[in-house]
Amino acid sequence: MPTFTVHEPPPRQGEAASSPERFVFVRDGFHFWAFLLAPLWLLVKRLWLAFAIYIVVSVVLGVGLALLGVSASLQGVVGLMLALLMGFEAASVWRWTLARRGWKTLGFVVGEDAEMAERRFYAAWANRKAAPPPASAEPHYATPVRRGAPSPSDVLGLFPEPGASR
Repeated sequence: MPTFTVHEPPPRQGEAASSPERFVFVRDGFHFWAFLLAPLWLLVKRLWLAFAIYIVVSVVLGVGLALLGVSASLQGVVGLMLALLMGFEAASVWRWTLARRGWKTLGFVVGEDAEMAERRFYAAWANRKAAPPPASAEPHYATPVRRGAPSPSDVLGLFPEPGASR
């Protein structure tokens, strides 16, 4: 099942917190449209810096391979490799851009599709918001139970004492 990361935008002026309708769910995995039409996908998602970097890398690779006299088939393979890289790393580029813009990553959710992931996330988020605060802020630690001094047959770790029977 696909995994989605959930991102919260920075609050607008006059807002204490961002509205949940503005949250963005980014699916992990291969993005077919980023593989097939990377520049257009970057523009649609408004990833301007990533678009500029992609264009510069494409032009530099194309000119560099042409100046080296590389065959057209090898240039095509390099172009295909760049497209595959974009398809596999599209979600990472998107998350990087969101983080650069000040968005907070709230967590991740697993769902069959984006709608199911949203339902699961908002259900858990509403339960977390409705849960009462803990009774005490101080953590309560139980005292360890140990009776008597350690015996010579006590084992620390995964290995028994040398020479002991198995």
